[in-house]
Amino acid sequence: MVELVGWIAVSIAEAFYNFGYAVTHPSLWLNWSDSQALMRFIYYGGSTEFFFVVFTAFLVLTGLGIWKRAIMWGAVRVLEGVANTVGRFFAWAGLLMVLQQILIIFVQRIFAQADITIGLGVAVSRDLTWWSEELKLYNAMVVALCASYTFVQGGHVRVDLIYAGVSHRAKRVIDMAGSLIFMMPMAVLIWMYGWYFLWRHLVVPKPSASDTLERLLAKSRALRWNVETIGFSPNGFDGYFLFKILLVGFAGLIFLQAVAFFFRSYLEFVEGEEAEGRYLDRDRIEAGEEPYEHSEV
Repeated sequence: MVELVGWIAVSIAEAFYNFGYAVTHPSLWLNWSDSQALMRFIYYGGSTEFFFVVFTAFLVLTGLGIWKRAIMWGAVRVLEGVANTVGRFFAWAGLLMVLQQILIIFVQRIFAQADITIGLGVAVSRDLTWWSEELKLYNAMVVALCASYTFVQGGHVRVDLIYAGVSHRAKRVIDMAGSLIFMMPMAVLIWMYGWYFLWRHLVVPKPSASDTLERLLAKSRALRWNVETIGFSPNGFDGYFLFKILLVGFAGLIFLQAVAFFFRSYLEFVEGEEAEGRYLDRDRIEAGEEPYEHSEV
């Protein structure tokens, strides 16, 4: 136990140096024309060093927020603003999905064409099968990139056994525990698995989570891009690597929302019921926009 605590303390202390070194030497990991820089980016994106940089940033921000709650409220507003902005933008993918499906039906059934060509100057022509399978990408965008937005809006289903019947402060304790025990660890696990799952379908030699930095730098001598373009059918959608990018984006957004939810729950616990919902930016349904429900008597 003592060794574990010591290792965590050392890793937190090293996080300040690692962050400072990465910021002051961006070419070592952002210059992707250099194969070693790309391999460093791949390694550190799923490394314990990166985890402790994020974890230390969370601890520092939490400490500053406890000292001055205005800082924590600012973090809540920024993080929830990110979730709302990303979610509101990519929610339009649902409309694109519907319009594209209508277009596919018209082209296939009415005009009896086997492909769709679009573009100004440079035309892009794809088989109808490609466009049909590409609809899955819009659905994945809505699921992956609107999950944290839906959380801010209170749209997720909550299985309530005791929550509704407890006091305000007890609810905030449950919310804080849920953020730390469920949301954050889940997001970290998805990120760790999704990160290398993504890069194994983008470059060769394929990186592995068990590879050390030295081994990845050795692999960089033979590094080349090998973006996955395999579809489920001969003329089907061939950009399935995009789904893996969305998986990583989903994990990152969920982690940020977990931080925001923990901070909000803490602030509402400390400041009492009058702080509930403060600065919460939720979509409003104006008069006449309510969903129509037909009932028969």
